[in-house]
Amino acid sequence: MRVLTGSKPTRTLRALMLGTMLSTVLISGAHAEKVLRNGNDGEPQSMDPHYVSTVQTSRLTDDMYLNLMTRGPKGEAIPGAAESWTISPDGLVYTFKIRNHTWSDGVPVTANDFAYSFRRLLDPASGTEYASLLYIIKGAEEFNKGKAKAEDVGLKVVDDRTLEVTLTAPAPYFLSQLAHQTAAPVPKHVIEKFGKDWTKPENIVVNGPFKLTEWVPNVHAKLVKNDKFYDAANVRLDTVYYYTYEDRTAMQKRFRAGELDVVRDIASEQIDWLKANMKDELRIVPYAGIYDYALNTTKKPFDDIRVRRAMALLVDNEAITDKVLKTGELPAYSYVPPGTGNYTAPATVDWKGKPYAARVEEAKKLLADAGYSKDKPLKFTLRYNTSENHKRIAIAVSAMWKQAGIEAELFNTEGKIHYADLKQKNFEVAREGWIADYDDPQNFLFKMEGKTGPLNYSGYNNPEFNALLDKAALMTDLTARAEVLKQAEALVMRDVPVIPIYYYVSKQLISPKVVGWVDNTPDKHPSRFMDIKQ
Repeated sequence: MRVLTGSKPTRTLRALMLGTMLSTVLISGAHAEKVLRNGNDGEPQSMDPHYVSTVQTSRLTDDMYLNLMTRGPKGEAIPGAAESWTISPDGLVYTFKIRNHTWSDGVPVTANDFAYSFRRLLDPASGTEYASLLYIIKGAEEFNKGKAKAEDVGLKVVDDRTLEVTLTAPAPYFLSQLAHQTAAPVPKHVIEKFGKDWTKPENIVVNGPFKLTEWVPNVHAKLVKNDKFYDAANVRLDTVYYYTYEDRTAMQKRFRAGELDVVRDIASEQIDWLKANMKDELRIVPYAGIYDYALNTTKKPFDDIRVRRAMALLVDNEAITDKVLKTGELPAYSYVPPGTGNYTAPATVDWKGKPYAARVEEAKKLLADAGYSKDKPLKFTLRYNTSENHKRIAIAVSAMWKQAGIEAELFNTEGKIHYADLKQKNFEVAREGWIADYDDPQNFLFKMEGKTGPLNYSGYNNPEFNALLDKAALMTDLTARAEVLKQAEALVMRDVPVIPIYYYVSKQLISPKVVGWVDNTPDKHPSRFMDIKQ
């Protein structure tokens, strides 16, 4: 039927046109792209999971890779690439059955991929900083330190779908540990083809629910649904954006403007306004982590325990949590947070509960004994990575130190530079934080071991402490093991290589449009289980 130019449509024609328009809207609505927009409080380090150590980066790699174990909607460890497993009676041998699935390029994922990936992480030539996480595997530490060969590591490929892993000792946390990003599989066939360029969007191959298609440094990373993912039919989101924002205030403004669906941290100075105006979107939840200051014990004067103890005594933890932050954080007097699994009450510093005025006087005496006074003040640089909250805490702590004649110059850099310098021991005193990778005190205390490497920022190396952790690693009685680990933590609290400041809470803004977000202590929220209302 031809419509004459300039003529008015008839009633029938108008009805047909309206029906066509409505059908188009309904069809497009049914297939409208579902997009989740995250405000991420830091720039990703790498899309290679073996080189990831920050929480901000792990959010992306958790979306892209499927480990033997993975994270469920409540943050719990659930079966991932392993559809099942058995454990030997002595707790040393785990036999995993790999589910039938493929990489995003259609190549099958096999047990060989996991054996290759674990050995790659442990290979000293790889230079990965998280290799010690897998030291529980037989021969792993020796291989990583160049004292054994790759084939000496307790990994056996029985067949394409069966992987056998032998441990040095029973580990109650091992399955949970396998959900960590560094235990992710990487595609050998792609790495051999592209080398270091394998993680570029045009080359990357993954086995998880989403794959990288775009990464603009310091702006955003774009992930799209991986149609080859074994459970793709139940993945509801089409696209997930991670926008980089170290400025929390700017991130909150974009959320309020409707440009972000999730904000992964907030500016604490705005907490009163947020509670009054955005109480339904604001989520504050206990979080398994510690915020502390690392003291570089490999440099003078921080090799002097008197100096370290004096600095710690002067930090008023309650003032920071109650007056500076005001967002529910708890003052920390231990390195392992209370409530950590396979543990009793943590070991605390001996000045917990001591009046602050008395702590100040003790600190002044210690500094005088170490040779410092008003005429010869202790001076150093306090480093922190970009964040309004880090800055406010640094200002408050430097003021506390100043009352005993300590002069701290504040120095700020973006997160990538900050942590690179910490790993190289290129600092004097620096802000750091640690979030549990698995629910066990060993995951906190291992950072202080002499053998840990780059993640032991303070350079603490106490043979007695190291021996206690080695002893605990061989124990099967969890109650006795907890006591040995508590003895080890007590040494850290005595020697003060770090100053515990507070135990974390997760603080974020979640749009009512987001479906499937479950508050949890690990603060893990896989996009695989999310949806967005349109």
